[in-house]
Amino acid sequence: MLHICNYKLSQITSIVMQTLSLNRAKKLNFWFFGFAILATLGTLTAIYLKNHNVSSKKDITSQTVLVKSKNWVVQIQANGVVQAVQKINLSPEDSGRIAQVYIKEGDRVQKGQIIARMDSERIKAQVNQYRALLDKAKADLKLKRLGNRSEEIAEAKARFATAQASVSAAKARLKRTTEELKRHQMLVQEGAISRNAYEEFVAKQQEAKANHQEELARLREKRWSLNKADNGLRPLEIAQAEADVAQAKAQLAFYQSQLNNMIIRAPFAGIITRRFSTEGDFVTPTTSASSSEGATSTSIAELSRGLEIEAKIPEANISKINPGQIVEIQTDTYSNETFKGRVTLIAPRAVKENNITSFRVKIALSSGRDKLKSGMNVKLNFITEPVKNALVIPLAAVVTQSNEQTGVYIADEQNKIKLQPIKVSATSGNLVQVLSGLKKGDRVFISPPSNQNIEGVDSVGF
Repeated sequence: MLHICNYKLSQITSIVMQTLSLNRAKKLNFWFFGFAILATLGTLTAIYLKNHNVSSKKDITSQTVLVKSKNWVVQIQANGVVQAVQKINLSPEDSGRIAQVYIKEGDRVQKGQIIARMDSERIKAQVNQYRALLDKAKADLKLKRLGNRSEEIAEAKARFATAQASVSAAKARLKRTTEELKRHQMLVQEGAISRNAYEEFVAKQQEAKANHQEELARLREKRWSLNKADNGLRPLEIAQAEADVAQAKAQLAFYQSQLNNMIIRAPFAGIITRRFSTEGDFVTPTTSASSSEGATSTSIAELSRGLEIEAKIPEANISKINPGQIVEIQTDTYSNETFKGRVTLIAPRAVKENNITSFRVKIALSSGRDKLKSGMNVKLNFITEPVKNALVIPLAAVVTQSNEQTGVYIADEQNKIKLQPIKVSATSGNLVQVLSGLKKGDRVFISPPSNQNIEGVDSVGF
């Protein structure tokens, strides 16, 4: 363009020189010559500015893209992990040694199927002990409910009569020794007998007195037994016997429950994904196991049921995820296949990791259950409802400032570049939907020219 301007300038200069020659010939004055020079410079300036504006517009067009509208199908992409729908570590209720294990990794088991047996000799002995105690308590209760037989009543009467005779004999002996004591007391006072001889009579009298008291107590006991035999057991005694039976039942049930817990069963149908222990290993109650394949665990085995996928969706996209939404699933293991799934759960609570807020989303598999394995990493594509006449621009055109303001570079009426704040929605591939800040037909820079300063942007930096 500079070459063209120089060429035109030389032509105009030639014309001016010719004009000057004619003027000399005609002897024009100096003022007309000055006016010609000014007119020539104005013409050159107008030509230059016109060519420069055309060139600037061509440069802007080549560096920008047009804001378009189209029917927009948002495809939210995320990463996920295949995991079991339900997983549990099988452990005994109490610590102990394993006697037998009936499963291996990869086995499919049914609900209630025996997985392993614990060593239970000590518990079996306690069960037998409390079973015998229960039998004894039941027998005692039965006797008390039946009451006393006539033979038992006659025997009680005989024992009572014997006790009465013993009391009479003891009473007679006490009377005799008391009289002897009184008589010898007079003799010892008169000096007819020694003091030692007198003490012997005192001892006999005391012994007779004690024997009389014992026989009276025995008589009272036999009277109570006879009354009991005649009247039968009191309701309170039967109630006590019933309580003994109930206590024995509870103790037996407790140890029977412990014995039953020595048999480890599958709580649901599934597949044994890991086996941690074998016969003779000591295991303890636990609810978790190590995630490392080489680590040991105090559980017996890991049981899993079903497969699902869990993903973490950023907060900005969670509003576009809905239960039942179709999800396309891909994995590097089966790179040529796309599996299908549906959203089953959106967590009601967000999680924040590395300053990124996201929500857990679970996807049920519609296909691929026979190929996908627990622990596989997958790529997810959430298919949303189409949006008609949505404004879209290349994702590469969107910039974010240090204050987290989102925008694009545009040219104003004077072709100066500025940052236009916009609000965007979800992305799909290399495009992003614009919600506000632009209109159809606007042009946005993919990247601003490096030789231009952007007012309000280059001064603060990014």
